[in-house]
Amino acid sequence: MEQVLQNQLLSAAVQLERQLDAEIDRMDNLGLDDLDKIRENRLKEMKKLAQQKQEWRNIGHGEYTELADEKEFFEVSKKSKNIVCHFYRDVTERCKIVDMHMKILAPKHLEARFCKVNAEKCPFLTQRLRIKVIPSIALIKDSKTKDYIVGFTDLGNCDDFSTEMLEWRIAQSGAIEYSGDLLTPPDEKRTKKPTQKGKTIKGGYDSDDSDIDFDD
Repeated sequence: MEQVLQNQLLSAAVQLERQLDAEIDRMDNLGLDDLDKIRENRLKEMKKLAQQKQEWRNIGHGEYTELADEKEFFEVSKKSKNIVCHFYRDVTERCKIVDMHMKILAPKHLEARFCKVNAEKCPFLTQRLRIKVIPSIALIKDSKTKDYIVGFTDLGNCDDFSTEMLEWRIAQSGAIEYSGDLLTPPDEKRTKKPTQKGKTIKGGYDSDDSDIDFDD
């Protein structure tokens, strides 16, 4: 059995070497016409990407903005394929931490629309998306909510998580492009600090995050 495995590995290595040799030969034998065609295709790709980035900017990508109401949210949903939406309250201090990181990530990831919604002013949307904790970030792709970042639990359960940590967590949903290791959190080795406590919208309950009560 061991000999069979060794033979299979050897055969795979030989095949890979042949493929590499063939690719090297192909590159060595490229003529001027071939090189011109490669450059032309590359220029087309660059122009297409530049055009796409401009189209994204035209519909609000590249900035972290507040949506006034449910109507504006649904309008944004029709235009943007990827949306990173922060549900916040003015009195919740942790929302300011989220704001800080979102402002940094928005211009870095033009492929997604970064925005925020006041949960108290948009109760219909907040309830429809089942937002129960503030702050929460809804991660939307192709008009479907793929994931939620609820409070800071997934961000190391601390208030001083890095922007890279939030970026990594958002990327888990596929809402933004990410070139790093999706399996390893950037802040994995950071020392966790005690988290601050929030209050409910009605102010009567303390927890690690703020609960929104729709029952009353």
